[in-house]
Amino acid sequence: MKKVITYGTFDLFHEGHYNLLKHAKELGDYLVVGVTTQHFDEARGKVNVVDPIMTRIENVKKTGFADEIIVEDHDGQKIEDIQKYDVDIFTVGSDWVGHFDYLNAFCKVVYLPRTPGISSTMKRNNSNELVNLGLVGTGRLAPRFYDESKFVSGVEIVAAFNPDTTDGTAEKFTKRFNVPVEHQDYDKFLDSVHAVYIESPNETHYEYAKKALLADKHVLSEKPLTFTREQAEELYKLAEEKGIVLMEGIKTAYCPGFQQLINVAKSGKIGEIRDVTAVFTRIASKDSREMTDEKYGGAFLENGSYPLLPIIKLMGMDFQDIRIDCIDGPNGIDHYTQIMIRYKNGFATAKAGVGVKSEGQLVIAGTEGYIIAQSPWWLTHKFDIRYEDPNKIEHYEPVFQGDGFRYEIAEFVRKINGSSENGYRLTSEESIAMADVVEKFLRQRGRL
Repeated sequence: MKKVITYGTFDLFHEGHYNLLKHAKELGDYLVVGVTTQHFDEARGKVNVVDPIMTRIENVKKTGFADEIIVEDHDGQKIEDIQKYDVDIFTVGSDWVGHFDYLNAFCKVVYLPRTPGISSTMKRNNSNELVNLGLVGTGRLAPRFYDESKFVSGVEIVAAFNPDTTDGTAEKFTKRFNVPVEHQDYDKFLDSVHAVYIESPNETHYEYAKKALLADKHVLSEKPLTFTREQAEELYKLAEEKGIVLMEGIKTAYCPGFQQLINVAKSGKIGEIRDVTAVFTRIASKDSREMTDEKYGGAFLENGSYPLLPIIKLMGMDFQDIRIDCIDGPNGIDHYTQIMIRYKNGFATAKAGVGVKSEGQLVIAGTEGYIIAQSPWWLTHKFDIRYEDPNKIEHYEPVFQGDGFRYEIAEFVRKINGSSENGYRLTSEESIAMADVVEKFLRQRGRL
């Protein structure tokens, strides 16, 4: 008897799960299926699991493919189970190609092809539905976004759109992830998805987002969402009128550690906040878009939203004055930009760089102490509260998994399913206020 084993969360059971189990069963005579506990999923970085484990087990059982169902609840269990059940073949979906090659020492490893165009196969007892997501753009963010989406329950990336057939990214994306890429017809692409993630060049975000909203598709867009306050207000109003989700993808806003930092700052532990200084810099490749696009490249449009985020959230949207200074490269692109904002009872500084490197930290100064988060504060692995007494330090190390995208994707899915309606992580008003700063920058630079 040839024994096969596979594992999964099997949350919001859908056609992809069904086909995986069907093909796994075809590999042998006896199929063992491991269903992971929610605690183990959380420990390995998966977020947004909806169905309780007994529901997930029952859905696997209903397929009729599993000869035996077990529970996976700890690291190292796969090797234990392979030996315990005398398994001949371990199999999972092709999303995980290479990840489980180490198990070849114990049995044969087979990666099964993914199912394109996923749809639900089980009736729901709740409002949560599988979100078929399309990617607008196949550039450097798309593979990272796809990899992180595997850790979010309730979403499947089923299509992509990229009108550029010359840069090779679409072909690479399709080959790696088996996701079809539409090159010509954006409307056709929209017809195949419930929602979109926009990671195309900055100047295209507004148009792609507007067309998607008009087609009743939920939108998660990379920053900057728009180049003007008026455009941002238009898009959020359109989304509200249609009852669909629009989110700006500043991933820091959705990280649990950043939310904890903001909450601590607002709690009064450091007194009244009087100053916020945030820095985000990196040395970009000389042939990158941000270093070569003279109109829409540069430090501010690429990285400025990150340091603006804590300023807007902590100091507010009602600023009295703003000053923007830039250090330009030979082609006129801003390599380093400093934004100084004056409020009634304080001020703030945001610095962004693509050609100048500085210490990337966030400092929040208050009347009774200050908060400091070292680089990379935008991922918020840890932060300290310090006081006048140098011996008094409060240290925080919040949970953080992956590179941050999974928290953004999870919030998007929750909002689509109506389980995160308040939007406090990044409100539409805050997003519009940042669009206002973007507009001021572009007008000062003569780009609008």
